[in-house]
Amino acid sequence: MFFKKFPALASSDFRIWWAGQLVSSIGNQMQIVAVNWQIYTLTHSALALGLLGLIRFVPIIFCSLLGGMIADNYNRKITNLIMQFVMLAIAGAFFSLTLTHTVVPAWIYALTLVHTIAYSFELPTRHAFIPNIVKTEQLSSAMSLNTILRETATIAGPSLAGFLIAIFDVGPVYLMNVLSFLVIIVSLAFIKASGRVEKSSQSAVSWRSMKEGLNFVRSKTMIWSTMILDFFATFFSGAMTLMPIFAVDVLKVGPQGLGILYSAPSVGAVITGLYIAHRHTISKQGKVLLIAVVFYGLGTIIFGLSKSFWLSCLALFIVGAGDSISAIIRNVVRQTITPDKLRGRMVAISMIFFIGGPQLGEFEAGIVASLIGAPLGVALGGVGTIAVVAIMAYLLPQLRNYSEKNRSF
Repeated sequence: MFFKKFPALASSDFRIWWAGQLVSSIGNQMQIVAVNWQIYTLTHSALALGLLGLIRFVPIIFCSLLGGMIADNYNRKITNLIMQFVMLAIAGAFFSLTLTHTVVPAWIYALTLVHTIAYSFELPTRHAFIPNIVKTEQLSSAMSLNTILRETATIAGPSLAGFLIAIFDVGPVYLMNVLSFLVIIVSLAFIKASGRVEKSSQSAVSWRSMKEGLNFVRSKTMIWSTMILDFFATFFSGAMTLMPIFAVDVLKVGPQGLGILYSAPSVGAVITGLYIAHRHTISKQGKVLLIAVVFYGLGTIIFGLSKSFWLSCLALFIVGAGDSISAIIRNVVRQTITPDKLRGRMVAISMIFFIGGPQLGEFEAGIVASLIGAPLGVALGGVGTIAVVAIMAYLLPQLRNYSEKNRSF
């Protein structure tokens, strides 16, 4: 009965992967909160927070396509394991610098840069690996559960990080992330799937291989249009890095309140994801996607203008629900349309948009917040998101009319 509601969990490999990834993602979310909090307490600068977004964005542009080609040419499980060890070492460096009281903004920025480079290789291999451990008919369920995983981690991670920071400061947060990497490393070792890429689908790591991926994405309207929509929506509404400002200066709720604020979008996302996870399909995906992004923008506007802690949490709940629906639809559509031999490169290209958008948006939000204040800057970003939806819905009838029946888009 349980597997009928969540078909992807019928795969033992997926269950092991999901459990390990959940623990690791919680640790990673804890580290993000710790890094943002540490930078703000060291600098008290919105611009310094925004710079974190820029540093997280630049490696995505230069490294993700290479990461995608590696995912399509080399053993995905082994590549993922290597990147987990690299990111474990980075978390250890954060902990060591904090423990010895030698941490300065320059070190935080440098370690964040290296972490993002590793992440640029890890994410394409991870996403390309999922269709290899579930059946095709389980893919929608797997993507929904993957969204639930991500959002559950974003509930638990920031809440736990806020609690630990309030009592012990950021040191134990980094230590918890080190331990979480050990869990995902062990789980990957227990997965039976080899992670090998079929020889018939391999192509050399080269400019020609990169062009093959780019040409494929360009030929599929539903792939490139959802990437552009994702980029600009998260660019305008990407203000999560400014959360310490809202916690300290606007809502005055401290580190524990900060953890709740970080978690609120994920509560909405998990509830929405659970509802979608046991459904076989979503009808009229194009229209539902556009409506979901509108709600994402509306929630952002309300959050930016709110002076009430609980209203802010409700607004972020709406943000998370909208983001969850749009993310599930985008991922299912892309993975369904894309052949296995191109999945790594497709994920890598989409990575530039779905990670680059919010990270570059955080840099933009930091600049705007330093000029006109964080609340107004965030609210205007929500308006920009809704404007992008209106423009794309008008210009791309293929997007707004997409459904399972016209998958050729």
